[in-house]
Amino acid sequence: EHDRTSKICIFTTLIFYSVRYFLLFSIFLIISCNKSPKKKEVDTSAIAEMREVVQHPDYENVLPLFQPEIDIWSEYGILKSFLGRFKKASPKEVLSNSVELRDLVKAMKESVKPEIFNNPSFETRVNIMYNESLRLADMNTIPAITAKEVNTQIDKIFEAFGAINAKINTTFSKKKFEEEITIDVSLIGLDTTKIDTCLLYTSDAAD
Repeated sequence: EHDRTSKICIFTTLIFYSVRYFLLFSIFLIISCNKSPKKKEVDTSAIAEMREVVQHPDYENVLPLFQPEIDIWSEYGILKSFLGRFKKASPKEVLSNSVELRDLVKAMKESVKPEIFNNPSFETRVNIMYNESLRLADMNTIPAITAKEVNTQIDKIFEAFGAINAKINTTFSKKKFEEEITIDVSLIGLDTTKIDTCLLYTSDAAD
């Protein structure tokens, strides 16, 4: 009788633990199944955003009047042409071309520029664009980067390139203005030193 009782106890214990482990396993399985669709949904959404084509704002261009003046600067022309593909592109496309963009900005930065651009103000604008291109290229190595961050960064690059073009327009506008001054100041008694000071002030204000 004692052996029978022991066997019943052992059997009951085995059933108890079996039911317990089965319940725990079932709860774990239910929780896992509930979490999986949510994770998949987030990943799918992020992938879709990275593939969504975005139309980016226009930036300032060099005026047609001054375009012939910079046609000799080939590195600038190559970069401008390459930037065109980013105006309407997905974040994924932007990242896939980010390293080449960085290299082209660097090539322009280190190239022999028209002498009229050899000044600190112009160099500052070029350096800003180069730094922004470095940040974009670095994003290509960050797995958790978002579409919004990529779009914001390419907009900063467009803004920096627009600032370079604005400086080009200002520089050539000043040059054109100076070339058109044909008044013989000696005939009207103007102090040439004051004219030079005025032109210098105008140039500094434009910078």
